Amino acid sequence: MALLILIALPFVAIVLLMLTRRAQRAVHMLIAGAGSAGGLAVLLTQAGAVLSGTTPSVRLAWIPALGLDFALWLDPLALLFAGLILGIGSLIVIYAQGYLGKDEPTARFLAFLMLFQGAMVGIALSGNILLMLVFWEMTSLSSFLLIGFWRDKAEARQGARMALTITGGGGLALIAGLVLLGKAAGSYDLATILSRVDLVQASPLYPAILILVLAGAFTKSAQFPFHFWLPHAMAAPTPVSAYLHSATMVKAGVFLLARLWPVLAGTELWFFLVASAGLATMVFGAGVALFRHDLKAILAYSTISQLGLMVMLLGFGTGAAVTAAIFHILNHAAFKAALFMHAGIIDHETGTRDIRRLGGLAAIMPLTATLGVLAAAAMAGLPPLGGFISKEMMLEQSAHTLWGGQVLLVPVLATIAAMLSAAYSLRYAVALHFGARRTGEVAAPHDPGAWLLGPPAILVALALALGLLPMALAGPLVAAASAAVIGGVRPELHLALWHGLNPALFMSLGAVAAAILLLWRYRSVAALTARLPSPDAKRLFDRAMTTAVDGLRRLSGIIHAASLQRYLVVLFVVVLALGGEAAWRFGIAAGSRATTPASPVAFVAWAALVVATAAVVMVDRRRYLALVFISVIGLVMALAFIHLSAPDLALTQIAVEVVTILLMLLALHLLPGQPPRLSGAPRRVRDAVIAITGGIGTGWLAWAIMTRPERQGISRFHWDHSYSGGGGTNVVNVTLVDFRAFDTLGEITVLGIAGLTLYALLEPAARGVAGRRLREWRSQDRFSPERHPMMFVMATRLLLPLALLVGLYIFLRGHNQPGGGFIAALVFSIAILLQYLASGFDWTDARRKFGEHQLIGTGLLIAAATGLGSLLFGAPFLTSSFTHVHLPLIGEFELVTAMLFDLGVACVVVGAVLMALAQLAHVAQRAAKHEGEERP
Repeated sequence: MALLILIALPFVAIVLLMLTRRAQRAVHMLIAGAGSAGGLAVLLTQAGAVLSGTTPSVRLAWIPALGLDFALWLDPLALLFAGLILGIGSLIVIYAQGYLGKDEPTARFLAFLMLFQGAMVGIALSGNILLMLVFWEMTSLSSFLLIGFWRDKAEARQGARMALTITGGGGLALIAGLVLLGKAAGSYDLATILSRVDLVQASPLYPAILILVLAGAFTKSAQFPFHFWLPHAMAAPTPVSAYLHSATMVKAGVFLLARLWPVLAGTELWFFLVASAGLATMVFGAGVALFRHDLKAILAYSTISQLGLMVMLLGFGTGAAVTAAIFHILNHAAFKAALFMHAGIIDHETGTRDIRRLGGLAAIMPLTATLGVLAAAAMAGLPPLGGFISKEMMLEQSAHTLWGGQVLLVPVLATIAAMLSAAYSLRYAVALHFGARRTGEVAAPHDPGAWLLGPPAILVALALALGLLPMALAGPLVAAASAAVIGGVRPELHLALWHGLNPALFMSLGAVAAAILLLWRYRSVAALTARLPSPDAKRLFDRAMTTAVDGLRRLSGIIHAASLQRYLVVLFVVVLALGGEAAWRFGIAAGSRATTPASPVAFVAWAALVVATAAVVMVDRRRYLALVFISVIGLVMALAFIHLSAPDLALTQIAVEVVTILLMLLALHLLPGQPPRLSGAPRRVRDAVIAITGGIGTGWLAWAIMTRPERQGISRFHWDHSYSGGGGTNVVNVTLVDFRAFDTLGEITVLGIAGLTLYALLEPAARGVAGRRLREWRSQDRFSPERHPMMFVMATRLLLPLALLVGLYIFLRGHNQPGGGFIAALVFSIAILLQYLASGFDWTDARRKFGEHQLIGTGLLIAAATGLGSLLFGAPFLTSSFTHVHLPLIGEFELVTAMLFDLGVACVVVGAVLMALAQLAHVAQRAAKHEGEERP
């Protein structure tokens, strides 16, 4: 239960933030802070058991047929990362209270932050690699929202797009890699996969698996050559940079490498790919960071370098290197988050992040300067901070690593990277806080309040404590997490500032001395490097994206034409081809069931159907008349369903027909009564051939199905288990909300998306060419005047409560009698539509309490929550349950959880109908408004 609470808390906080979005920012901060701190408290209650060797776990069946379980586990590695995510997340919420302006939408910002936090905690706790993929993609989407939070800034929008493109592309590769990994291991369960290392590495799929997984990890953790998105993500607010790009998101790739280390590491391919990428990234990032002038750019490239260090250590493939990487993850999270917060304070108080315009801040901002100097010293690897210990461990491992038979290559490059890291760290500390006083754009900056100083102070204290008391503070956690990565016993661990005179110490002293010498001659070196040719990764990315977009646009222009007729022709031809191919291979033979003689009434209805269908073709250019004949076709179909004992289908057909006809009438109100003929005789002949072929095929398919023996095929299962398994005697409704509820969830999701798409398509309809055409038709009086006859108005208002009552009755009885959420929603929609038609849009819309967007979103949340609720009781996703309850005076009645799912269906349907109605009604109003604006 504790693990489920850990996962649920951030998402509960999101719901609360949305419900209180109009409240004061203190309320928002309290909700987000409680979500993060509460999760950290729950995690700490499990820490003792985890460090003692227990692994709490939860396994709920989700989609067993796909091997996808909602499986969570908390081993020491997950404990380490979840602790960083929740602990630093709590500090970020406090910091954001002081950093964000008073006019910022804090509810939206913190909701995005909580979404990201929930996704990262999900990655850390996932016990199934398919579930991990779900959370992995969620981090890409939530980081896109956070990086682009200041959406009025072009650099924020571009940074968000770049991050999503790179990490999203890597995510696609990771999906393929993990699916292949599950196939090679024979399971998607993480613990099972980690225990089958021989099976995976002996598989011919191993090289492809490794490359695809590394593509996902390298893009997320900004490894060369995928590094360039991270500096441009610094356009995000500083709390986002401090959280995502130093302590959490960019470490997701490192976490993935550590998590899969037991099953993927230990081969030459792993060493050369992972260690080489990490080493190159470490040196490259440190070199670039030294010559940047924006504070956040310096920290961004230093983050790239530090991530390369961790990846390189994991690539070495030894237990000692893994331990060094684990300890550095702790150190880096502490000092880098503190440095980003420090840079945010400088920017907040001085109005600039350009290091060339700042200096001597120690005299006027002593507290801020103290924190900045200590954090930079930890990043430089200076004693007595924790960064010194992990740097020594890295250099020690580098000194004993061969690359391609070369003894000195790795230690020399590692020492150069350490030298560059010390140089940019010392430059950050000295140039900002000492020397000539320069205060940027503010005359008299000063130390901020506790909201801004408190969180980095805690992190700096942690960075110092990790150096002074490393074994007491981090020893058990680092040892346990290292054992979880290695897959064996806990390594011998000795974390201390002094390990005697060894190669690592001399390499470290040489790196610091060279860094000081480099800073002494910094101007000359900077001028020299400025003259060197260097490719601009951003320019290359922009050029590649422009080339790709232009090429795809040309290809789209060749394949796609602005013709709905052509789209429909292609669609129907493809469908007919696929259906014909299936019929050719498998055959569609008629069954042996005896047919029922047609009654005179059925014959008359069939004749009416044929006549109405032919009439639609004949009067296709007279739209109102064609719509009348279409309604006749729908009515005859409903009568046919009744005749064939399908009352559910008949109710649905009638309700859909009414709603569709009413909406189409509104749409025709915006179109000319008789459009020009768009197709010549050859096209009409072609369309007729396609239509006749499709009609014959569909008719034969219906005939073959209806003449099958009774209860043959899958329908037999539904008949036999409708009541015992779903608690209802209405087989159609039980199938929709129980047996095939997952399909229904997908269908209402598509319906909601269709409603939003309609909104997006009609929103600009009053502008441009469409708007000019609309105003032209208005000037020609081709619109029907909107009249509201008194009798019609009064009748619809009297019918409204009755119609709503009927809809409620149909909804409640749907599990055992014809009805259900979909039909009830259509009845509700008809009742509301009649109000709009009788009393006008403005009158009715002013009395509406719920927006269509909220209805669609609420419906999807209810439906999804119903499915997730079953997981809490150990049942597969969307499993329903039922019981019978006896109440005095009322008697016995049935309670079914599927009713909640049906309620979600009803909300989505009503929301989609109202969305279409609102947009159709608004088009004419917007056209008139734009007409007035365009007049001189």
